[in-house]
Amino acid sequence: MEEEDISYFPLDEVQKFRSKLKEKYERLCEGTSNKRNPTLLNEIYTELYITESESGEISNEHEVRQIETQSRRTTTEETPIKCNDIFKPLPEQDKHIRSVLTKGVAGIGKTVSVQKFILDWAEEKENQDVHLIFPLPFREINLMKNKTLSLLDLLHLFFPQTKEMEISSDKYKVLFIFDGLDECRLSLDFKSKKKLCDVRKSTSVDVMLTNLIKGNLFPSALIWITSRPAAADLIPSECVDRVTEVRGFTDPQKEEYFRKRISDESLSDQIISHLKSSRSLYIMCHIPVFCWISVTVLERMLSEAERREIPKTLTQMYTHFLIIQTNIKHQKDYEKKDEDMIFKLGKLAFEQLVKGNLIFYDEDLRECDIDVAEASVYSGLCTQIFREEFGLYQGKVYCFVHLSIQEHLAALYAHIFFTNYNTNVFDKSPNAGRFSKFLRIKIINNKLREENLFLYLHHRAVDKSLESKNGHLDLFLRFLLGLSLESNQILLQDLLTQMRRCSYKNEKIAMYIKQKIRKNLSPEKSINLIHCLNELDDDSLLQEIQRYVKYGSVGWTKLSSSQWAALVFVLLTSEKNLDELDIKPFIGDENTADEVLVKLLPVIKETKKLK
Repeated sequence: MEEEDISYFPLDEVQKFRSKLKEKYERLCEGTSNKRNPTLLNEIYTELYITESESGEISNEHEVRQIETQSRRTTTEETPIKCNDIFKPLPEQDKHIRSVLTKGVAGIGKTVSVQKFILDWAEEKENQDVHLIFPLPFREINLMKNKTLSLLDLLHLFFPQTKEMEISSDKYKVLFIFDGLDECRLSLDFKSKKKLCDVRKSTSVDVMLTNLIKGNLFPSALIWITSRPAAADLIPSECVDRVTEVRGFTDPQKEEYFRKRISDESLSDQIISHLKSSRSLYIMCHIPVFCWISVTVLERMLSEAERREIPKTLTQMYTHFLIIQTNIKHQKDYEKKDEDMIFKLGKLAFEQLVKGNLIFYDEDLRECDIDVAEASVYSGLCTQIFREEFGLYQGKVYCFVHLSIQEHLAALYAHIFFTNYNTNVFDKSPNAGRFSKFLRIKIINNKLREENLFLYLHHRAVDKSLESKNGHLDLFLRFLLGLSLESNQILLQDLLTQMRRCSYKNEKIAMYIKQKIRKNLSPEKSINLIHCLNELDDDSLLQEIQRYVKYGSVGWTKLSSSQWAALVFVLLTSEKNLDELDIKPFIGDENTADEVLVKLLPVIKETKKLK
């Protein structure tokens, strides 16, 4: 974008507009809304890795799995794009870029990238050929879904200081930023023949948005849309000139983040070293929000005089995080029990996770017996778990700080619902599970009866996860199984004194998972189930295959389906670079070469050179 003459602008009004945006976006809300100790974005911002993507196609796997896949790619394969350059063509490109779709998993940094872009513009550092930027998050536009108004009316509501500006003039280069397409609850029908060209003509908000994105309305305006991958295909490809992908932190950027967040060099070294020792945790650190969660937990635990076992699994990390953030026993303005709050938030988390929602409104809360007054109390005391946000226009929206926190609370709700009420969250009516075919056995011992009920809950959760086309219950399943470990239940009793501990032998559910893996599931499903075994502290399958790999006997051993799945898991989560893969050690008999290639296909896809 080239610089343009802006001498005809009402500069006073533009400066006021810039100041308002700077005031709103200069501080980073990194999980907390504590205004007494705000974090300036420019002090902590770490450049994210953003690349140009081929398309905005939908992805049918859980976002954590996508992160694991991306972690295998080498940065030399792609051309990175700086956040401030997303509307600028690459050197070899000769095209005008009007509309950009930026996709990325939850917590990867899409909204922070938008925030940095706006702040740099407001501080007159970047993109000064853009005269006005209008950030319109979908979570706030949702509040206006039943209204009829013009584009100018909408802008005047959100940005009152623009009433004196001739925004519709072609002299203005305007940028609309629609953050969070996956949170949109409007019906965006791009096939509709309702055409709108006049910025002063009133219509429904969904018709207005589709015409704005298609270029019928305000064709000279730039459009930037962000979305999680699962919703990226809501915008037709013909309406998008460039698709970019926020890939989070590269390995060097992870370390840069930790050193910026922690001034104590020795402590930051310990945290980095611990995270590197657990491959699954270190891969998750591609997500900036997970880095923040890890720092919150590990900084506290490594600084304590009485050292406890440092988290090595996702369930342990999130359970410690929950305990730290809901430590409200000394809050005088909160009289209800912690258990009541956690249970209601867990119910909200579970029911909205099943529906696929990350953003909630008053009606969603009421369905889970949370009134608005309670929501304000919850968000005031648990700002790093559950957040209440006030929009630019009006009304409030609610969300968990990150999808993975919602998934952990949903799993905790399912666990408590069973241990305290003997009820399976997957059954339509309370106690329905007791009459299932699975339980039609004569049980004499009450303990055995409870174990079988618990096992049935886990069976149902595994089956539900495998049935899901987009893997939206995969991480929930990891957390649910991890919570069955006695060590995690002991941890939770510091917080949930009313929660009953349930003694449970994990061998049976581990056996059930291994049976599922043997059924030649998709690589994505098999890999998640192996993660589940790790959460259950069962590494027998991995140990078995690692012995074969160590002694080079894979090719001469007739591996079962579950062993092949474990081999793929080991190769994909290995620290070794997969730029080149030699498959000869995996082939004992040349007649089986084709079969081996099929089994190793997930690994081959991430390899640049195959021998």
